[in-house]
Amino acid sequence: MANFKLAAAALLSFGAASAWQTRTSFVTSPRAIQQSALKTAALYNNNHAVQSRSSLNMVVSDPTSVSSGGGMFTASNAESRRVVPEDPRGRPTMKIVYVVLESQYQSSMTAAAKRINAGSDNMAVECVGYLLEELRNEDAFEQFKKDVADANVFVGSLIFVQELAEKVTEVVQPLRDQLDAVLIFPSMPEVMRLNKVGSFTMKNLGQSKSVVADFMKKKKQEDGSSFEEGMLKLLRTLPKVLKFLPSDKAADARTFMMSFQYWLGGSPENLESLLLMVGQDYVGPIKENMKGKEKVVVEEPVLLPDKAIWHPVAPDIVFETNQKYFEWYDKEFCPEAGIDPKNAQTIGIILQKSHINTKDDTHYVSLIAELESRGARVVPIYSGGLDFSGPVEEYYYDSNGKPIVDTIINLTGFALVGGPASQDHKKAASTLKKLNVPYMCAVPLVFQSFEEWQASELGLHPIQVALQVSLPEIDGAIEPIIYAGREGATGRSVPLADRVNLLADRAMKWASLRTKKNADKKIAITIFSFPPDKGNVGTAAYLDVFDSIKAVLKQLKTEGYDIGDAPSEKEAIMESVLNDPEARINSPELNVAYRMNTNEYYELTPYAKDLEENWGPAPGNLNSDGQNLVVYGKQFGNVFIGVQPSFGYEGDPMRLLFAKSASPHHGFAAYYTFLEKIFKADAVLHFGTHGSLEFMPGKQVGMSGTCYPDRLINSLPSAYLYAANNPSEATIAKRRSYSATVSYLTPPAENAGLYKGLKELKELISSYQGLRENEGRGPAIVNSIVSTAWTCNLDKDIDDLPDLETYDAKNDTPERRDDIVGKVYSQIMQIESRLLPCGLHTVGVPPSAEEAVATLVNIAQLDRPEDGIEGIPRVIASSIGRDINDIYRGNNNGVLADVELNDKVTQASRAAVRALVSQSTDSNGRVKEVKNFFDEVGGFFGGLIGSKKPWTQAIIDNGFPNVSEERLAPVMAYLEFCLKQVVANNELPGIMELLNGQFLMPAPGGDPIRNPDVLPTGRNMHALDPSAIPTQAAV
Repeated sequence: MANFKLAAAALLSFGAASAWQTRTSFVTSPRAIQQSALKTAALYNNNHAVQSRSSLNMVVSDPTSVSSGGGMFTASNAESRRVVPEDPRGRPTMKIVYVVLESQYQSSMTAAAKRINAGSDNMAVECVGYLLEELRNEDAFEQFKKDVADANVFVGSLIFVQELAEKVTEVVQPLRDQLDAVLIFPSMPEVMRLNKVGSFTMKNLGQSKSVVADFMKKKKQEDGSSFEEGMLKLLRTLPKVLKFLPSDKAADARTFMMSFQYWLGGSPENLESLLLMVGQDYVGPIKENMKGKEKVVVEEPVLLPDKAIWHPVAPDIVFETNQKYFEWYDKEFCPEAGIDPKNAQTIGIILQKSHINTKDDTHYVSLIAELESRGARVVPIYSGGLDFSGPVEEYYYDSNGKPIVDTIINLTGFALVGGPASQDHKKAASTLKKLNVPYMCAVPLVFQSFEEWQASELGLHPIQVALQVSLPEIDGAIEPIIYAGREGATGRSVPLADRVNLLADRAMKWASLRTKKNADKKIAITIFSFPPDKGNVGTAAYLDVFDSIKAVLKQLKTEGYDIGDAPSEKEAIMESVLNDPEARINSPELNVAYRMNTNEYYELTPYAKDLEENWGPAPGNLNSDGQNLVVYGKQFGNVFIGVQPSFGYEGDPMRLLFAKSASPHHGFAAYYTFLEKIFKADAVLHFGTHGSLEFMPGKQVGMSGTCYPDRLINSLPSAYLYAANNPSEATIAKRRSYSATVSYLTPPAENAGLYKGLKELKELISSYQGLRENEGRGPAIVNSIVSTAWTCNLDKDIDDLPDLETYDAKNDTPERRDDIVGKVYSQIMQIESRLLPCGLHTVGVPPSAEEAVATLVNIAQLDRPEDGIEGIPRVIASSIGRDINDIYRGNNNGVLADVELNDKVTQASRAAVRALVSQSTDSNGRVKEVKNFFDEVGGFFGGLIGSKKPWTQAIIDNGFPNVSEERLAPVMAYLEFCLKQVVANNELPGIMELLNGQFLMPAPGGDPIRNPDVLPTGRNMHALDPSAIPTQAAV
C-alpha cells in the first residue's frame, strides 16, 4: 500500500482541542464534570432516570431521528451534512464535496461553511459531506456522482477500504481536470494520486523520486519515524523543504501543506481558513471576483503538540510532561474531587486527537467522569499519529522507570501502532508487555447509529469488527465494549451511558487485580460438562481438568493466594467438588456450596424477570431444590471451584443458540450472581474448552446491556483456558464474554496404528514382499490378503478389489498381483497413519518424550519454502534420487514399490526426530529442557571429530546412507526450536499473569503442526493471523 497507507492513523488523532480559542472547558469543575456525565446518562436512559452506576437492563436508543439511505448498516444520509448559502448576495459560490472515514469533522466543516456564508464579502460556500461507508449504498453513490460533477473542490481523508477507494477514484478521476482543486489527505495511493493544487500533484506517488518521498525515507532511516510522524516533521520543516522545489511549484506545494495543517487543526476556524485560502487562490469564479480586491489574509493554523496529556477540566489545554500533569492533577484536582492520589488506582486512557481537536469529546469526558467518581486517577493521552507506543513510553512511567498506570483503556478502537492501515503488532505487544498492565480496547460506533446497533442481531458493523476488534486483538487487547456512538443529525460522538458505566467498572476490577494483595484476592474457578449436556462434570476438550486444577492451586499457594485446606491430590479435589467421579450436571451428588432464596436472587439479579418468559418464576426446576436456587461447588479459603450450570435445553442445546427469545435459566443466572455479588470474586477462571457463557443469546460482537453474556459476566474479569487449536470459539469467548484467553496445548496426534484383522493384513503383506517371486507361496498369500481385506471391509475403500468368490491369484499375472497388494497396502498405511489425540493434556506438566516425538514428526513432514526449510521426507527421498511428491503419488495409486518406500521414509523420519528428542529426555521420560545442538560450540566439536549428528545416523541406520547432513540442518534446527516451544511451561505463568493484573502476550491460535507460531501456549489467543494471509504476490 506504499508508505501512505501508514498514515491512516494520522488524521484520526491529529488536532488541537480548542487551540483556536481561549480555553473554556466542557465542564468547569470536578463536580460539574460528574454531574454532566450523569445528565448524559439520563438523556439516553429510556426512563430518563439519573443513575451513577451501571444499569444493564436499560435499552438505549438514538435520541435523534435518522433518515434512511446509507451504506451497509448505515442509515445516515449525506443530506444532513449539506450546507447551502441562504443568501449568496451576488457572491460566487464554491461547492466543496468531502469524504471522510468518521464523522467528527462534520460539525467543524458545517460551521466553517456557515461562518463564510455569514461573514465573507467575496465568496459563499455550498458544502456536502459523505461518510466513506455511505458510498456502498447505490442511491448515495449516485448522489455522490452528481455532487462531484458540479463541485469546485473535492476533499478526501482516510480512504483505506479498497472497494470504496476504487469507487472514489472511479468518480473523481474523470473529473479531476475540471475540478479547481483536489485535496486528498492520507489515503490509499491510488486516491492520493488524485491530489491537485495548481501545479502541485502526486500523480507519480510511489512511482518515481520525489522530494516528499525522499524526506520521508531519510527520516525513517534517521530515527525510525513512521509515515505520519514523518509528515508532521515535514510540516514543521516546510520552509526548508520548499527551497528544494522549483519556484513555480513552491507556492502550490505550500498551499497543499498548509491545507494539510488546517485539516489537522480540525476546528471551524482552521477549516474556515482552509476554505478561504483554496477558494481565493484556485476557484475560477472567486479568483475573477477578487480581481482588484485585496486578498483575505488567513490565520496561520494553530496545532497542539504532537503528543500530550489532556484533561477536560485542566486550566491548560494540554501537558507535555506527566510531571507537570501530576503537579496540577494530584495537588489541585484530586483533593477537590475526593480522590486519594497516593492510594487511588490509576487508569491510562488513549484518545484520538481529532476528537479533542474538534471538541467532539463528550464520550471521553463521560468515561473520565465515571472513573474519577469511583475514586480512580486518570491519565488521558493522545498522539499526533496513531503510533501510541511513544506516548505510552513517555507518559506512563515515572522518573524512576516505574509504571504509573494500573490498567490502560484504548478509546480509539484501533491497534496501538498504525491504526487501521498498517500495524506493527510486535512493537505494540512489546510496548505493552514492558508496561505489563491489562490493556482494554473499547469501541465507538462509527458506521451505525445507536438504534441500528440496538436492532442488529449481528451487533457491530463488520468493517469495524475487522479494524477495531480483530486488529487490536493481535496487539493483546481485551474487552471490545461499545462505549459511544454518533449522533445522527450532527455526527458528534455521544456516550452510551450503561456501556460507559460497565467499562469503568471492569477497568477498575482489572486494576484491582494489580493492586490488591494476593492473599486478599478471591478467585472463582469454573468447570464445565463437555460436550455440553453429554459429558461428565469437570471435563473439557483434550484437558485433564482436575489434574490441571491441582497444578493451578499449587501455583496459587506458591504466589501467596489463600487456598485454605484445598487437597493436594487430584482425586481428593474431585471428590470434594463432585462426590462422584461419574457425576453429571444434574447429579444429586454434586456438592452444594450455596442456596440462594428467591428474594435474594431477584434483588441481586436485575434481569431475573426477563428470564420468566422462558422459565417461569424462580427457582424453577434446574439447579434448584424446589425452594432455593442451588450453586454447586466447593470453597477453599479464597478460592471457589464451581460447576457452571447446563445450557438448560437438555434435548436441544442448539435452541439456546438460535432461538431469538431464548435465555439462560434462573440457575445459570444465579451462579454468576453468586460469583460476583455473594462470593465477591475478583476474577473468574473458566477452565477448559468450553462452557456455555459465551454462547448465550445476544449479538455476535459488540454486546448491549440486554445481551446475556454481558449480563451474566457483568463486571467480573474473566480468564478463559482454551484449547490452542480452537481459535474460532476462543474468539467468541473473547468478544462475547469479555474473556482474556489462555491457550493450552492439545495432546499430540499420534498414528492410530493397526489392530486385529488390519494388523494381520499388514503381516501378510510383509510376507508377500519376501515371497512374491515364489509361484507356489506368492499367489496363496495374495488370496489370503484379498480375503482378509474383504473381512476388514476394505472393499468400501478399494474400488477394484477382486471378488472374493471368483478370484484366484494363481491365474493372475505377477504385475496384477503387485497392483492388488499395493492398493491394499496403501489403504493399510493410510489407516495406520491417521492421527488421533494421544491422551489428555495437563496444565504445567511437560510432555513425555513420545508425545514430543509425535508432535515433531508431523511438523517435520511439511516443507516451509518461505523459511528455506525442506521437510525431512523430502531430504531423505532426494538422497536416493527420488522426489517425495512422486513417492506420495505412487503410494496413493497403490504402486507397491512406492508404498514400501513411503513406509521406509516415514520410519526413517520418525527415527531422526526420536534421536533429536532423546538428547533432551530426562530419566522420567519427559522433556523439560532442550539441549542446543546447533550452537557454535556443538558444531565445532562435531566437525572436529568428524562424527555424524545423531539424527543423521538414525536415518543412515534406517537404510538411507547418502542422506545429506547439510540439507538436514535447517529442518533439524527448526525442530529443535519447536521442541523448545512445546516444552515451554507458559500456561501456569499465563494464568497467573492475568490473575495478577498483568499483560498477557498475544499469539495466534490454530494447528501447531501447520503453524508452530501457536507455540508456546499460555498466551492470549487470537483468531486472525496476518502471517497466514497470502501476500499480494501470492494472490
